[in-house]
Amino acid sequence: MPITTVDQDLDALTMRVVADFPVPVRRLWDAYADPRQIERFWGPPEWPATFTRHDMFPGGRSDYYMTSPEGEPSGGYWEFLDVDAPRSFEVRDGFAGPDGEPNPEMPSMRMTFEFEETGDGSRLTTTTYFDSLDQLEQLLAMGMREGMTAAMGQIDDVLQDGTPLDPARGTVSQEIDDRRVRISRVLRGETEQVWRAHHESDLMKRWMLGPDGWRMPVCEIGDEVGQSYRYEWEAEDGSERFGFTGEVLHLESPRREVVTERMIDAGPTETVNEMTLTPLENGTLLSLVITYPDRATREEILGTGMVDGMEDSYARLEREVLQGA
Repeated sequence: MPITTVDQDLDALTMRVVADFPVPVRRLWDAYADPRQIERFWGPPEWPATFTRHDMFPGGRSDYYMTSPEGEPSGGYWEFLDVDAPRSFEVRDGFAGPDGEPNPEMPSMRMTFEFEETGDGSRLTTTTYFDSLDQLEQLLAMGMREGMTAAMGQIDDVLQDGTPLDPARGTVSQEIDDRRVRISRVLRGETEQVWRAHHESDLMKRWMLGPDGWRMPVCEIGDEVGQSYRYEWEAEDGSERFGFTGEVLHLESPRREVVTERMIDAGPTETVNEMTLTPLENGTLLSLVITYPDRATREEILGTGMVDGMEDSYARLEREVLQGA
C-alpha cells in the first residue's frame, strides 16, 4: 500500500493524502496523464472507472464514470484549473449526471496533486479543499476517504506495467461502451510536431495513406470551427477511390480537436471523432475517441481492418515525418 498518511483538517476544510512510490516522478505523472492508466486506479476495485475524455491541460476537461458491482454507472468530471508538468495539477472535481453534465444537486470540490522526488522514488500529495464543513462531512459519510484509499492502493500494479507507454506496442483499440471506441498510439515525437502532421496538407499526404499502394490526391483541411474538411485516397493503379468529409466542431491547438466524419457517397452514417494529444516522457499519446450511431455500425467499421490501417499510417508518420523533423 503506497499511502503513508491520510489527514483531515476540519478547521481548514481539507483532506490530505500522502503516498510514496518507488518510481521516478515522471513515471508517476504519466500514469495520471494517460487515460488508459488512470482508469485502472481512479475508481476503487469494486467501482472501476472508465475515462471517456481526459484533457490534461489548463482549461481542459475529463469525463469519467465508475461502474457499481450491480453494473450501474456513476458519472464524474474534472475541470483542469492549472497544470505544471510534471510537478502539479489542480482540478475542480464533481459529480455528473447521465448526460455527462455537472450534477447541480451534488457538491464539487477543488483538488491539488503535487509530485516530488524522494530518495527512494517519488511522493504524491493529494489535497481536497471543501467549500463547507457540511460538504466535507457529507462526502466523508459517502465513503470518500475509504474510496480514495482503496483506489490508490491499485497504483503500484499500474506503475509496474510499462506496456501502455511503449511506442512499439502500436495502435490499440478499446471499447468504452456500446457506441464508443478509443484508438490510442504513443508516437515518438513532440506534441506540436504531431499536431502539425495532422493539420498541414503537405505533411498529411506523406503519412496518412494506410497500407502501401495508396496516395492521397485530395487533402482539404478545416482549420477553424465550423469549417469543412475533405480527404480522398486513390489506389496507385487507379482502380479504387474513396474519401471522408466532415465539419470541425472544436479546435484547441495543439492538444484537442473534435470533428464529424462521414464517408463520401456512402449514405448519412456519421461519427464524432475526438482527438487528444498528451505529452509523455517518451513521446506523445494520441487518443482518438470515436462515437458511432450504434453498436452494429461500430462493429461493422472496426471489422474492416481500420485499426491495422491506422497503424500502417502512424508507423509511417513516425518514420517519414516525426523522425525527420
